[in-house]
Amino acid sequence: MKFIDQTIIQVIAGNGGNGCINFRREKYIPKGGPDGGDGGDGGNVWIQSDNNLNTLIDFRFKKIFQAEHGSNGQGKNCSGKKGNDITIYVPIGTKIINYQTREIISDLIEDKQKILIAKGGWHGLGNTRFKSSTNRTPIKRTLGSLGEKRDIQLELILIADVGTLGMPNAGKSTLVKNISGAKTKVSDYPFTTLNPILGSVKLGGKNFIIADIPGIIQGASRGIGLGIHFLKHLERCKILLHIVDLCPTDDSNPIENIKIVLNELKKYSLKLYNKPKLLILNKIDLLSHVQIDKLIKNIKNNFNIQEPYYFISSLKKIGTKKLCSDILSYLNK
Repeated sequence: MKFIDQTIIQVIAGNGGNGCINFRREKYIPKGGPDGGDGGDGGNVWIQSDNNLNTLIDFRFKKIFQAEHGSNGQGKNCSGKKGNDITIYVPIGTKIINYQTREIISDLIEDKQKILIAKGGWHGLGNTRFKSSTNRTPIKRTLGSLGEKRDIQLELILIADVGTLGMPNAGKSTLVKNISGAKTKVSDYPFTTLNPILGSVKLGGKNFIIADIPGIIQGASRGIGLGIHFLKHLERCKILLHIVDLCPTDDSNPIENIKIVLNELKKYSLKLYNKPKLLILNKIDLLSHVQIDKLIKNIKNNFNIQEPYYFISSLKKIGTKKLCSDILSYLNK
């Protein structure tokens, strides 16, 4: 299924039905008087979150959602039928934004959370409503009002406790797959992860949700690569795992990779940059103790590391249980 996390739709509530002008006409009943009924109210448009959805792909082709109009009033004081409401279902974590004003209307972060997004028009009044002691034959009615019409931007931001970030091939997907069982794609070439993926990590009867997003490369804040587009999915995370490949190559080294990721994160959002981060030094199974000691000394000389850092091997699950236990302890606090 294609992952779509942003779309623009138009919602149109139903118009109210018009009031009726009518007079009672029956045999042997002269001057029967007015009996025009009211119109029906227009249908409303609602948006509701649904735990069974995880993408906005349903809105890829259908962009206009319209509720039913209210029926007009009729004679014999018959009111028109109310227009049927419609409900638009979206994934949990969807922000509803007014496209014109950029105002955030609502943020649906719980299952079955429901919001009225466009109110139907009010019904018109029939001529019966205008009968009085001085006006026995009113020929007045009112028309139903128009329903609300709005352009809405839907923006999906996944809900996860923990988010991963790092360069391509740092081992993010391998870690998420091995600790959560999520069906992430793992290969030895960059950008194997094309869309955010969620996994549930269970430990000691408790669990947390972890998000895997595409890797970040230099220039991501200018639109290069995929990672910057999906960084917004880390906004709801309580803690971030900055995963670093410890194995230096001719093209990159751990020190430069850390600088690139932190720099691009800072350019994208200071709020995201200031979130609690754990430095995860990955692929220790490929290095000797001497090489690891030398690398961590260089990292400490280049960065002021405040949070704890971890040595792990995502592939061989070395140090991952301790990491998950500490993450769970942090979340419980």
